[in-house]
Amino acid sequence: QVRLVESGGGLAQPGESLRLSCVASGSIFKVSVMGWYRQAPGKQRELVASITSGGSPNYADSVKGRFIISRDKSKNTVYLQMNSLKPEDTAVYYCNTFPLKGHRWGPGTQVIVSP
Repeated sequence: QVRLVESGGGLAQPGESLRLSCVASGSIFKVSVMGWYRQAPGKQRELVASITSGGSPNYADSVKGRFIISRDKSKNTVYLQMNSLKPEDTAVYYCNTFPLKGHRWGPGTQVIVSP
């Protein structure tokens, strides 16, 4: 059973930074494209960033230039460095494969950006 556990969220003011981490158990991490998703209140879950097994990133336009995704295969961990945070970044953040392959979502980590 694949297990995904996110951490690192919290409360931040606009312009501040947070770094999220996601530890993935099982073999999916080393071979899969991994993504960070977020779900804001009342909205659908959306992909914000993804990274290939070779380390090539892609970003949603809304976070391009502010967020940086990276991965450490030795730790089965994918990170999301979030800089210049905006109130509209407020959401629960999750990691999973991209595209989704039916792995159960982790608990997510809450990010709140507020003055």
